[in-house]
Amino acid sequence: MLVSLLLLLIAVTYRVVLGITGSGQMDGWHNFSPLAAIALCGAIYLPRRLAIALPLVALFISDIFLNAHYAAPLLTIEILPRYFALGLCVALGLAVRRQAALPLVLGASVVGSVAFYVITNTGSWLAEPMYAKTAAGWWQALVTGLPGYPPTLAFFRNSLLSDLFFTALFVGCMAVSRKVEAPAAVKAHELA
Repeated sequence: MLVSLLLLLIAVTYRVVLGITGSGQMDGWHNFSPLAAIALCGAIYLPRRLAIALPLVALFISDIFLNAHYAAPLLTIEILPRYFALGLCVALGLAVRRQAALPLVLGASVVGSVAFYVITNTGSWLAEPMYAKTAAGWWQALVTGLPGYPPTLAFFRNSLLSDLFFTALFVGCMAVSRKVEAPAAVKAHELA
């Protein structure tokens, strides 16, 4: 439980700090976040209750801080696709939970990244009045976004890279911790 709370604190802090300092010199880091990897890997390695709650609580807490910083309302129609997409990442993790080999987990990470991108940008297209409600407007939401902001494909690139990076890091840490714990458990059993 302590590790899960620490993971939550790190994810929230990382997202908030990057979100607040995400202008100027940090522009290239937009959407480089561990949340989708936490959702996916949490569903694989954590108890089910934590697997569902941890990423959603992390997103909500970080949304509180970021929306306050940018003077944006917390509850808007655009938050629903974000939470739905993150929940989909949890569902992908639960689906691969029993056979969590690295290639399968990384494949699920790619699927989660693409789904998150399409779902959240479609939500923005539907909610943002500056997008034409046509196929061309939807394409603009998926590829270029709104004028004055980085292209949405840059956000997707960063999301995909961060999802793969943090997923591989999480899986690697779990593999190392299992190797460290296994000999200690055997030694404790031999001493008993």
